[in-house]
Amino acid sequence: MSKKNALAALLLTLISASATAKSTLNLYTSQLNDDAQMTVNAFEKAHPDIEVKWIRDGTTKLTARLQAELAAGAATPDVLLLADSVTMESLKNQNLLTPYKSPQTARFDSALYDKDGYYAGTKLITTGIAYHSKAPVKPESWNDLLKPEVKNMTTLPSPLYSGAAQIHQAAIMDDPKLGWDYYEKLKENGAMPQSGNGAVMSAIASGSKAYGVLVDYMAIREKAKGAPIEFVFPKEGVSVVTEPVAIMSNSKNPEAAKAFVDFVLSPEGQQLVLEQGFLPADASLPVPQGFPPRDSIKLMPLNAAKALADTETNKKRFADLFGNR
Repeated sequence: MSKKNALAALLLTLISASATAKSTLNLYTSQLNDDAQMTVNAFEKAHPDIEVKWIRDGTTKLTARLQAELAAGAATPDVLLLADSVTMESLKNQNLLTPYKSPQTARFDSALYDKDGYYAGTKLITTGIAYHSKAPVKPESWNDLLKPEVKNMTTLPSPLYSGAAQIHQAAIMDDPKLGWDYYEKLKENGAMPQSGNGAVMSAIASGSKAYGVLVDYMAIREKAKGAPIEFVFPKEGVSVVTEPVAIMSNSKNPEAAKAFVDFVLSPEGQQLVLEQGFLPADASLPVPQGFPPRDSIKLMPLNAAKALADTETNKKRFADLFGNR
């Protein structure tokens, strides 16, 4: 082969390699493993030029890892898909997030995303009341857990361990008809905290407790599998975590990060949320199997900035009342 032909062949090879090269997007997510893999697979199919490398863990562990990496000057993710807006509010206050106002949020309720574009909710995971199918009282209200007939029968996740429980406590505290008095009355009626939602679900399904404060999808999924568990959205309303998505301020691939944000908020991404068994943030979509009509679910308001400011005080009050459970 002549030098001229060899050079031409090399040039074609380089052009071909350049055309097929993929950019890399690093994601930290608290989604369940199977759901995270579904999300990544769907995004990569929609964006074949982007390869996603992802790490999955609980929100608290991921944020601790992130802080350690920042302190060490190590590489950090491009995009975050974590459990709750309070965590995102904390990262926003530390100037760790960059604003991006995705055009997809135009279809969403403004309460589900940060007005400055620092994060946007992707789904609604509510906390309501789960109960054993043979429980003596069929609850409809949060106050039903205070009835003497259910004394010592209730369990709840601890905000000392569960992010969803922290959000729930903040929402209850800000409700003028419930407030801190509600937790004191739960204690008086023998309510017993567990570490997290999984432990609450196990206690109800096994029959060791008849009632529990629990996230919706756990109870509804277990009922579908045949477990003797029911779930109700109390008439006063339910607290909600929104699993927001956000872009890191030091992202090495901000364009791919924007594409990921747009995707999870898009009709296709929201349909995926529905298929995974969660309430999509997009209210135009139906509810998953086992859920009541969307308009029958009342959501408790949450001020993420206030909840963040009150976190340590709320946790201390809970620990003083129930112990470090």
